[in-house]
Amino acid sequence: MLGRIVGLERFIGLMLLAFFVVLRGWDPAPLEIARLKIFDFYQIAKPRQPTDYPVVIVDIDDSSLERLGQWPWPRDLIAKIVDAVAANGGKAVAFDVLFSEPDRMSPALIASRLVSIDQTTRQRLKQLPTNEQILAKSFAKLPVVVGEAGTISPPIGQKTVEGDRASIATLGGDPKPYLIAFPRLVRNMPRLTKAAAGHGLFSIRPDRDGIIRRVATVMSVGDQLVPSLAMELIRVSQPKATMLVKRDEAGVQGVSIGKTSVATDRNGQLWVYFSKRRPNRYVSAADVLGGTLEPDQLRDKLVLVGTSAAGLFDLRATPLDRVMPGVEIHAQQIEAILTGALLTRPHYALGAEIAMAILVGVLIIVLAPMLGALPVLALGAVVAASLISLSWYLFDQEKILLDVAYPLLSSFLIFLVLTYVNYFREEMQRNRIRTAFSQYLSPDLVSQLTRDPNRLVLGGETRNLSVLFSDVRGFTSIAESYRDNPAELTTLMNRLLTPLSNAIMDRSGTIDKYMGDAVMAFWNAPLDDPDHPMHAGESALAMSDEVRALNSELRHEDDTAGREHRPMRLGIGIATGSGVVGNMGSAVRFDYSVLGDTVNLASRLEGLTAQLLVPNLISDATAHAVDGRLAVIEVDVVRVKGKNEPERVHTIVGDSAIVAEPAFQQFKRLFTSFLSAYRNQNFDEAMQIHAEIGPLATQFGIPGILEIYKERIEGYRITPPEPNWAGVFNAEQK
Repeated sequence: MLGRIVGLERFIGLMLLAFFVVLRGWDPAPLEIARLKIFDFYQIAKPRQPTDYPVVIVDIDDSSLERLGQWPWPRDLIAKIVDAVAANGGKAVAFDVLFSEPDRMSPALIASRLVSIDQTTRQRLKQLPTNEQILAKSFAKLPVVVGEAGTISPPIGQKTVEGDRASIATLGGDPKPYLIAFPRLVRNMPRLTKAAAGHGLFSIRPDRDGIIRRVATVMSVGDQLVPSLAMELIRVSQPKATMLVKRDEAGVQGVSIGKTSVATDRNGQLWVYFSKRRPNRYVSAADVLGGTLEPDQLRDKLVLVGTSAAGLFDLRATPLDRVMPGVEIHAQQIEAILTGALLTRPHYALGAEIAMAILVGVLIIVLAPMLGALPVLALGAVVAASLISLSWYLFDQEKILLDVAYPLLSSFLIFLVLTYVNYFREEMQRNRIRTAFSQYLSPDLVSQLTRDPNRLVLGGETRNLSVLFSDVRGFTSIAESYRDNPAELTTLMNRLLTPLSNAIMDRSGTIDKYMGDAVMAFWNAPLDDPDHPMHAGESALAMSDEVRALNSELRHEDDTAGREHRPMRLGIGIATGSGVVGNMGSAVRFDYSVLGDTVNLASRLEGLTAQLLVPNLISDATAHAVDGRLAVIEVDVVRVKGKNEPERVHTIVGDSAIVAEPAFQQFKRLFTSFLSAYRNQNFDEAMQIHAEIGPLATQFGIPGILEIYKERIEGYRITPPEPNWAGVFNAEQK
């Protein structure tokens, strides 16, 4: 009977703990709101103290409406605001308002509505510029971002303006599945859309309780990535800056614009660290138009044009204010980003909170039956104070949001249940408690994992892999040209390695390491990839395409700067075969990597591309796996340095579309005949075929290999090979 009581008690505790873990994964509204209210309390207790105001709000306030008339204002009046911002040294301006319909105050529209004017006057009015034209012309005076709104239904009569949006780069995969999505946009008039330097969404989605705490940095509209108004204003204020969205397995990791990087949650949202409302963020639109600004009030500032007027209904709730103009939320977001005062809730926060709940819960489950209610309550108070202090410290010093309400609530409820069970047990059989508990061992999974991390051990498993090495030929001379500007060389490396990495990871590859300008990658580990040779070959083609695109950009930049252009040429080697993959290194530091003869062969093949003058070389095993699906040409039989057995090597000259082309079929047939004549020492016949396939080799990007064979044949005519020679080329260099 006593054994049953002891077992039931801890079983109930463990079941409660399991329930709370599942509950946290489900995250119902009450639990989420409780967590958010704690984060609100932190901001209320210690709001952000702004040390700088890089953003000024040109406020369409009640005073402006009273002095200048009801909203919407004529767009020639809006143009005067833009002109005034430019004249006062504003850096860039963004509109937290929409211009989605024609201005009814444009002269032509007025003329069409007035029936009492004569025809001459009507024609003169129609010949005057529209207010959209006037506003678009003012956009040329400084970078301007026009605001857009997400909608679930298409705006009536809206026209799409193609090619007007700056592209957003991605790293680590497509972020769209994780982003806040809208089916469509409400956009501005096409003339204004084309004239603007940027376009950003000012739509803000509140949390479940209607309070704005997080704002999206980038959103998804259809198949497009669209930046927020604040992020786009930051981008256009930095010359030639590009927005980069970084993703990992957990979701969106962060967003970068030039040198500005922000960490986001998995949905691409950042947590705004709000400060109290301050009047020096605002300047009345009437004062801007009236020329009564203080000196340098707008100089070198990012300017947001929006409204605080109650009648225009752009008022939101934040942790610090029940009513805050929506435009100030954008302004505070920009302030926090530019001053590095953003709150973050890392991807590991959920795991850390669940781990804390498990640790404290298990501690209570183990100790409550042994120590009794009062000692466990005292211990719980110490643990609670420690967790609260930790959470506050992370907020105060590191700007990290960590929820302690969940682990404290779950552990307290477990404590209450166990206390009741303990009380019931003590009332029934007080004298046998210690004996019963000394025979029972409670499971403690988290402690076992920390004491015995079985998965983090040295060693690995043998798998069939495809290994890729790539290297930029002659990169030393390219790097030497940047010896006076190493920062620009770093930028060049990022521009090179980012697309190469994407080409690999987009095709299921695992990047092993970077070695200067070189990249090592492999397929079929850690995840199974049955078609890994094909994916490696496709990656090689994509990497070559990326380098060609980069060379085109660099040529244009070099021509513009008047400097010598040094194109980058990529050599790629791929081998397929057995290898050992796993955690390699020492007992204190190791990496997930691959070892084996296949790795050595891939490395040798990459080096051999420079000798055979082809962009890539693949092993015979790789070629057999992809032949017929990729355009593969056998180029030589080589005994690479360090190996006794020769390897038949091939090159990929195109994708599956090239395979079906008659020109490729002819080239492959002729080149096979050429190799047969060459290896049989029929050099005259080989040179006849050599002359015939020259144009085809050029067409498929490997003319250099024919020059190599021409030199070999000329040498063999002077010094013939041995009678049993089989056409094997001995590569003396790595």
